[in-house]
Amino acid sequence: MLPKKIESVLNEQIEKEGYAAHLYLSMASWAETKGYAGISNWFYAQHKEEVEHMLKIIKYVNERGGHAIVPKIDQPPKKFDGVKQVFEASLEHEQMVTSSINNIVGICLKEQDFTTHNWIQWFVDEQLEEESSVQGILDKLNLIGDGNLYMFDRDIMGMRVEEGAE
Repeated sequence: MLPKKIESVLNEQIEKEGYAAHLYLSMASWAETKGYAGISNWFYAQHKEEVEHMLKIIKYVNERGGHAIVPKIDQPPKKFDGVKQVFEASLEHEQMVTSSINNIVGICLKEQDFTTHNWIQWFVDEQLEEESSVQGILDKLNLIGDGNLYMFDRDIMGMRVEEGAE
């Protein structure tokens, strides 16, 4: 049986994952309207991944005897100042999600819910990958400056494949 405190923080995480999915969908749409096909495809892939994360938590809560709540999702921003800014916003969001996952780990230990502690480790690893991926993209953007975004846009999907993302 899932402890109520764990059920509560996991329901909060469901909302955060849902918001992340909406945020990435908004970023994808913005990039697509600016002609950045590669960047938009990267964010569409991120959107899909965040939906999968949300569903993973929903299923876990319900399987452990809790009740996963499908949250109301706030509308994310629809405009961004540029390619670098959209990825900076992405990194900032991933860092917030990492902090939230780490908080859940701490609560699991305090509540001695070792089953959820073990299960949540997948998300700990995932967040390490997410932050590293976006930081790598920002590093590349810093290298090119305001230079050739055409080639960056063309190559970004290859960066997901190289990092093992699907």
